[in-house]
Amino acid sequence: MNQKVSSATRNVAIVGPYLSGKTTLLESLLFVTGAISRKGSIKDGNTVGDGAAEARDRQMTVEVSAASTQHQDIRFTFVDCPGSIEFAQETYNALIGVDAAVVVCEPVTDRVLTLAPLFKFLDDWEIPHLVFINKMDRLTCDGDGWGESYRAILDALKSVSTRPLIPHQYPIGQGEQLLGFIDLVTEQAFHYHSGAPADPVPLPESLKEQEHAARAEMLEALADFDDHLLEELLEEIEPPQEEIVQDLRMELGADLIVPVFIGVAEQDYGVRHLIDALVREAPTPETTAERRGLDMNSETAVAQVLKTYYTPQGGKLSLVRVWQGQLTDGIVLNGVRAGGLYRMLGQQQQSVSEAPAGEIVAIGRLEGIQTGQTLTNHSGNGTMEEAKAEALRPVYALAIAAENRKDEVKLSNALTKLLEEDPSLAWEQHGDTNEIILWGQGEIHLQVALDRLRRKYNLPMTTHLPRVPYKETIRKPTNSHGRYKHQSGGHGQFGDVYLDIKPVARGEGFSFSETIVGGVVPKQYIPGVEIGVREYLTHGPLGFPVVDVAVTLTNGSYHNVDSSEQAFKQAARLAMTEGMPKCEPVLLEPIMTILVCVPKDFTSKALQLITGRRGQILGYEGRSDWTGWDNVSGYLPQAEMHDFIIELRSLTMGVGFFNWQYDHLQEVPGKLAENVLATSGNGNGNGK
Repeated sequence: MNQKVSSATRNVAIVGPYLSGKTTLLESLLFVTGAISRKGSIKDGNTVGDGAAEARDRQMTVEVSAASTQHQDIRFTFVDCPGSIEFAQETYNALIGVDAAVVVCEPVTDRVLTLAPLFKFLDDWEIPHLVFINKMDRLTCDGDGWGESYRAILDALKSVSTRPLIPHQYPIGQGEQLLGFIDLVTEQAFHYHSGAPADPVPLPESLKEQEHAARAEMLEALADFDDHLLEELLEEIEPPQEEIVQDLRMELGADLIVPVFIGVAEQDYGVRHLIDALVREAPTPETTAERRGLDMNSETAVAQVLKTYYTPQGGKLSLVRVWQGQLTDGIVLNGVRAGGLYRMLGQQQQSVSEAPAGEIVAIGRLEGIQTGQTLTNHSGNGTMEEAKAEALRPVYALAIAAENRKDEVKLSNALTKLLEEDPSLAWEQHGDTNEIILWGQGEIHLQVALDRLRRKYNLPMTTHLPRVPYKETIRKPTNSHGRYKHQSGGHGQFGDVYLDIKPVARGEGFSFSETIVGGVVPKQYIPGVEIGVREYLTHGPLGFPVVDVAVTLTNGSYHNVDSSEQAFKQAARLAMTEGMPKCEPVLLEPIMTILVCVPKDFTSKALQLITGRRGQILGYEGRSDWTGWDNVSGYLPQAEMHDFIIELRSLTMGVGFFNWQYDHLQEVPGKLAENVLATSGNGNGNGK
């Protein structure tokens, strides 16, 4: 098969914090390249991106959206990614499959910190990226004019990037008005015009000194990676523009530098120059494939799922990056026949017969295929697996139940599909509380998931906070006697047992033993005694499962005719019911180990947050792989964890995060234990 491999393709993710203007930038890119004839707006809910009802309800991106367009004979596929940290998994999954990313941000120094996790991910994966400072018309200019304000935002950006930021443009402003920019490669000045390309104008005399300084900074940064350019600068030789562009292309493609562009996407300012720069400087699919160790010319097709959708009309749709080979309509991938190939324009699909290596397309009806999975038409025994983004650990939970009890049978299947669309969700049927728990990345994240259950699967849910899986144990031992005797015609029921009940060390669990001598309880009935004890312990005197208890059968009696295993089980339950309240039962709560990650400026707030929730600090230290960040470790009661992530993000401009895992059970403090028992309706002392 002759493979169609072309460098006339670019796959570019549009990423950045919430409200930075990513979807507006996508709309402008599609408009100036002719993919759409009229721009939509977030307010009107008619943009190409954010087509899902859940996104339009909230006027925010909640899932990845792809859109293809043509510019200068280049096929662009833009992937608009969510900005909210609660939907970061969507962004990370998509970034794995692009050639470059445009990081969109606002010109506000105080908000630059919100870019830190995104820059970290891009640098860890060595994904080439550039910055587009959007909404430049809102840049607050100080007394020294636009230059100082622009320098301040660049310095702030440099503080959160491990790669050197290189300004590609310099703003031209008058008073509070943004007029245009200077291209630092060509030294050509431009004035913006609404609805039209920027006009070239003479370089303003008043900005020549600042422009020369900014250009010298750009060239010096490039020269750090190019000895020839360094020699030219040392000898004061003006490098050719072609050499500068080549350096920008090579060093951007190797993720060594981060070029910076400016504009106002809502007015299309700077957007045409941005896409022209992507044509000149962004890495081609060949560069990306080489970085991933793949051969685009291979006969073997290899693709990777970046996003899964369940659409009302067409069913399952998988957005994939074609890494090598070629996809054709009807191709069999991982044993599943493709049900159509499509280029995407938001919610619209354009059917295509083939997709060569380097493209991002959607494939219909790949049942059983998951987001992140590698697909191939290779029929050998070995499986191929491209690297994929690590799944984020859920940090926020709600207990859910179908409004209509009849819908409960549909819930499991709907949740399975929901998790295919969004792998950062998780669900479980909790073994202690019997609740269905839906886990996610935050409150909005779960509300979006619940909206999808209602809209897509007609499954409206009720929700409440998950119950804390409290346990109970005992402080002191006791001896107890239980006799069960029942007569109702024919054979009766008789069982008689003596039990020793005692506490054991925390974490040892439950143990049962017997010291029967002389056959006072026949061996065939002893298993019934253990069953009766275990059944009682599922609901102790405080109303919760009992742990860390040892029970020994020491004595008893039986009847030749009326005794049975069932009778001894009942006798054991009676003995436990009579004895356990005498053992000073106490309430236990689950304690989690947590690792909180925050910028150093917020470490003290993180410490206060943990201790303010009955937590215990174990220590804190610098995070080795995040410059300027700390790890804070500690214990936190599960009862205090529900909205922990919400407050942590509130205290850290949205960037703080934490990981957790269950560690141990710990006695609940007296007053709090009383409140728990009073509100639980348990603690009736009869084990029921």
